[in-house]
Amino acid sequence: MPFPRALVLFDIDGTLLRRAGPHHREALTAAVRHVTGFDTTTDGVPVAGMLDRDIVRAMLRVAGASEAQIRRAMPRIVERAQKVYVRTCPDLRRKVCPGARMLLYKLHRRDIPAVLVTGNLTHIGWKKMEQAGLRGYFRFGAFAELAHDRAGLVRIALHHARKQDWIDKSSPVALIGDHPNDIRAARANGIRAVAVGTGLIGETELAKHTPDLLVKDMRLLTLNGLLGLE
Repeated sequence: MPFPRALVLFDIDGTLLRRAGPHHREALTAAVRHVTGFDTTTDGVPVAGMLDRDIVRAMLRVAGASEAQIRRAMPRIVERAQKVYVRTCPDLRRKVCPGARMLLYKLHRRDIPAVLVTGNLTHIGWKKMEQAGLRGYFRFGAFAELAHDRAGLVRIALHHARKQDWIDKSSPVALIGDHPNDIRAARANGIRAVAVGTGLIGETELAKHTPDLLVKDMRLLTLNGLLGLE
C-alpha cells in the first residue's frame, strides 16, 4: 500500500554523523579569535545538543566577554566560522552513522521528504552533508542562526513543509535525534520523537526522556516504526 504523505526531520551530529573530527570546534574558536581577539575553548562547554551560537556565547562568557561584546560580535563570528569550516571540512563519508544512508535512501524511494533540523550554522551543516555524500537527500534545512532554540528550528521546518505542500495536518512527522534536546523539541511541536543511541548520550539516559521510539542505531528503524504506523 502507498505511504501517506509524511516528513522526517534529522539532527546531524551524533545522529547522521559521529566522530566527525575537531574541525567544527576549531572553526568556532578561530572565528572568535579573529573577530574579538579572545582565545577561547570549548573545553567545559557541554556542546552536545547545543546550537552553535549558544556554544560561542558560552565560550566568550568563560573568556570574560561582556554580554554587550558578545551581542555585537556574534554576526561576524557566525559569518567567519562558516567560511573557516567550509575551507577545512574533511571527507566525512566514513563518519556516517550506521543505517543512516540506507534510511535516507528508503525515504527518497518513497518520496518522503528528509529535512535537517540542527544546531549547526547553515554553511557548516550543508558542508557536512556534502562531504558525507548525503546532501542530495535533503530538501530543506533549519539551522542554528534561524531560531533561539531547537523547538524553534522544528517550527521553521514544519512551516516550510506545509507551505511547500509536502505534508498536511494529518501527515505523520518524526524527528530523529541523539540528545534529550531533540526529544524536547519534538514534544514542543507535537511530533514523533525518535531517539538513536549513536551520540554522546547513552540509551539509558535517553530512555529517561521517554521518546516515542528509542533504537541503538538507524539500522533498527523501519519506515512504519519511524512514522508510528505500526
